[in-house]
Amino acid sequence: MGRLRTNSGLAEDVLIELDRDAGVPLHRQIEASIRASIRAGRLRAGTSLPPTRTLAAGLGVSRGVVVEAYQQLVAEGYLASRSGGYTQVAASMPPAAADPGSAASTAAATAEPAARTVGFRVGFRVDFGYGRTDVSQFPRAAWLRSVRTVLTTTPNDRFAYLDGHGVPELRQALCDYLNRVRGTLAVPGNVVICNGYGQGISLLIQVLARRGARRIALEDPSSDDDARVLAGAAGLDVVGIPVGPDGVQVDALDRADADALVLTPSHQWPTGGVLSAAARAEVIRWARRRGAIVVEDDYDAEYRYDRSPVGAMQGLAPDHVVYCGTASKTLAPGLRLGWMVVPPQLVNDVAAAKLLADRGSSVIDQLTFADFLGRGEFDRHLRRMRPVYRRRRDALLDALRTHLPDLRLAGIAAGQHVVAWLPPDLDEAAVVAAAARHGLGIQGVGPFRIAGAGPGGLIFGYAILSESAIAEGVALLATAIREVRGS
Repeated sequence: MGRLRTNSGLAEDVLIELDRDAGVPLHRQIEASIRASIRAGRLRAGTSLPPTRTLAAGLGVSRGVVVEAYQQLVAEGYLASRSGGYTQVAASMPPAAADPGSAASTAAATAEPAARTVGFRVGFRVDFGYGRTDVSQFPRAAWLRSVRTVLTTTPNDRFAYLDGHGVPELRQALCDYLNRVRGTLAVPGNVVICNGYGQGISLLIQVLARRGARRIALEDPSSDDDARVLAGAAGLDVVGIPVGPDGVQVDALDRADADALVLTPSHQWPTGGVLSAAARAEVIRWARRRGAIVVEDDYDAEYRYDRSPVGAMQGLAPDHVVYCGTASKTLAPGLRLGWMVVPPQLVNDVAAAKLLADRGSSVIDQLTFADFLGRGEFDRHLRRMRPVYRRRRDALLDALRTHLPDLRLAGIAAGQHVVAWLPPDLDEAAVVAAAARHGLGIQGVGPFRIAGAGPGGLIFGYAILSESAIAEGVALLATAIREVRGS
């Protein structure tokens, strides 16, 4: 990923995916990625691309590779060199021609999961509770600048009742960001602003149930406090799809007989697997055969440490994938800001459900976030937070490898939590109970299984813990495990 300056402000990232095993020269892959983003409208005319040295460092390639890619795109007329050394998008080309009714044609025409653990739980010296963000790092000064801008420049009519989609400024800003960084094919008319993932999935389940959906498939294991509960309340059957090391096992989809599938494909919660390109394609084929909807919960994709970025599934099939994101993991859950990119055949129903639910989210907060995005403050904040969380993750990995080397770690390359699989001689519930007796809060994977079977594992949330607290917590766990083994 590299830095990017757009015509609406400073942005830090642009999605370029490299496959070093593909047998295709890296400069050709960079060319193809940028060319595709321009043609799809993700990079608009006037957007300034990162300096070659900066992009090369972000991608882990030599500067000459990026220079060669830029020169080729300049020769083709996609890019132009500008004064001051910037290379800008010279043409904002429409998407390539598509068959009527195809995903691209439909798109052109037209959540973090809810907080699972709130704050520190009482009675623990150290708490590895998951689903928490370090809100002490909230960029107050930058947010205040955006609030002041909104209050002094927004036209009066923006403070009246709006429709259920959300304010146009935020929907456009989110499309610019998501298309550029996450590889979506989002248009403002298909975006609905909601109060976090919890409300978004609730609205969507209501709409699907009214349209005749009978069964929803969830990853197994998966979160137990949003889609699972809401689907049951709406009268839908819930079926679990087993999760392997690389995410959901797609060969089980046809047996599920489901009308919708909820996925965390970029960083499976909780196991951390990344759904492969082949598996994503199979999920989309399944959705098209079934006429089903895939809900893509992109809850923590911005935080990655040891891997290349993974594009969103929505960009592959915008007619079948609902993309869900929020500011809860990146800024603060208390903002209650979330967004969905909804297929055109569902978006008006979802917006109507949002309007009925609460008459729309706070206009001032939406406009503030739009300004915050447009100024590039969101990218700057993420750029600042990635090394913070990485240091905490590294402290956790070092402590686990030193004190508990027989635990098998998973999901370490991204996110704000790590899963450690227990060896067969350790019972998950016994370890969790022993840890609690020693003042350590930690939860197992077992309670989040739908079928109830699978290896024992522990979930380590590290986002709000200091490095010293992490080290202390692992030492407490090692003591608890010795106790379990000695009993």
